[in-house]
Amino acid sequence: MTEISIAILSTLGAVFIFLAAVGVVRMPDLYLRISVTTKAATLGIGLILIAAAFYFNDLSITSRVLAIILFMLLTAPVGAHMLGRASYFTGVKMWKNSEYDDLKGKYHPKTHVLSSEEEPDDVKKKV
Repeated sequence: MTEISIAILSTLGAVFIFLAAVGVVRMPDLYLRISVTTKAATLGIGLILIAAAFYFNDLSITSRVLAIILFMLLTAPVGAHMLGRASYFTGVKMWKNSEYDDLKGKYHPKTHVLSSEEEPDDVKKKV
């Protein structure tokens, strides 16, 4: 039974990583590529690591696998957000069929301040 669960988890992980690779090729702009790669690859690597923990069946390996999964779940979205934000601020164009740009008109390029539609008075004074 353990071998079957290891095979299923490994196969699912490989499928998600393959979908991330296909997403890099098929998505029309950088922002969608970042999104699909972060989600699919994080899930795929997590599944493969869980399969490795089942395979070795050792407490030290399992604790390391859980630490790696936790680290990936915490850092991959932050890294993707930083890449997307840096790309937006440097002027990487969005896909022409994107429905809307949430940040358009809310970013001040000289001070690098993002503002909301309803700003408090003290924030307006600083800009």
